[in-house]
Amino acid sequence: MQSHSCTVTGLALLGDELRPETVSITVEKGIIRSIEPAAGASDVWIIPAFFNAHTHCGDTVAMDCPCTGSLTELVTPPNGLKHRILAETPRDRLVAAMRASIETMQRSGTAGFADFREGGSDGVAALREAAAGLACRPLIFGRDGGEKIGDGLGISSVRDVKDAERQVARARAEGKLVAFHAGERDPHDVNAALAFDPDLLVHCTHATEKQLRECADRDIPIAICARSNWILGVAERPAHPPVQRMLALGCRVYLGTDNVMFVHPDIFGEMAFISSVYRVPPEEILRAAVAGSRLSGQTYFLQEGKSANFTVINARDANIRFTRDPIATVVRRLSPAAVEQNVLTMR
Repeated sequence: MQSHSCTVTGLALLGDELRPETVSITVEKGIIRSIEPAAGASDVWIIPAFFNAHTHCGDTVAMDCPCTGSLTELVTPPNGLKHRILAETPRDRLVAAMRASIETMQRSGTAGFADFREGGSDGVAALREAAAGLACRPLIFGRDGGEKIGDGLGISSVRDVKDAERQVARARAEGKLVAFHAGERDPHDVNAALAFDPDLLVHCTHATEKQLRECADRDIPIAICARSNWILGVAERPAHPPVQRMLALGCRVYLGTDNVMFVHPDIFGEMAFISSVYRVPPEEILRAAVAGSRLSGQTYFLQEGKSANFTVINARDANIRFTRDPIATVVRRLSPAAVEQNVLTMR
């Protein structure tokens, strides 16, 4: 739900540090006006909203279609399977499918997402139509001309685009963000992407130590999509993507769910998978699930004076009130079913 004014009391995970404190949060006109200490234990948990840092919502029309093949055969433009399905899908069905995925994200406490949108300007317009009236807002990386009316330019890979330099220069001149897929199947397109000083790299599944150090030194965020990497066969062990090494080097890591064709756009599921497979500390995983909101020019971390974007969990109904580590429980055990209320501010 959207809420312009309300007061919620419970155990909240506050600030970038995700400090657990029992507080009352007062929201007025979509802004967190105050966070005040509250007495006693609470069966209500308040967690910052998620930002899904990499999606392809259009792929909803190809959800779980029977398919086999390489990464190139399945998703690489212009002739990958998903691109052929998108080309033959009527616009009304595409819009309805994308809206269904956005509603799925919103119900699970996701307030925003960064989408690589195919189909040029028409594709960007279709996604905006799909998101109309919803509190979960898209940050749209267009391609094939869609970047002209989108929020940024999304490039599949430098090896898939012949005129990347021209496209990036034009996007920069128009004040747009620039994002690249890089390092998904090997490290050989990462350096070329870094040369464009991107605002976001997606995947870096096979990035080298040197490339990761450069991302850390230049504060270039990386959106990892772990479940997608495993499903598409570009990862088969916890070394890929090298999440623990990224964090150790100081990389800014965000979470994305990637193609809805293969992976449900559910950040709860993404967090649980990363916790199980990559053994990353829960607080780092949860922080990465929220921090991508910076791409949109704001932060979803719970702070006074910031836009109100948070999720209310009934800990008693979710049978998690016995936990000794609320952050670990949020990351490992929660699902969208645990969400009692979303307070999301459209901005």
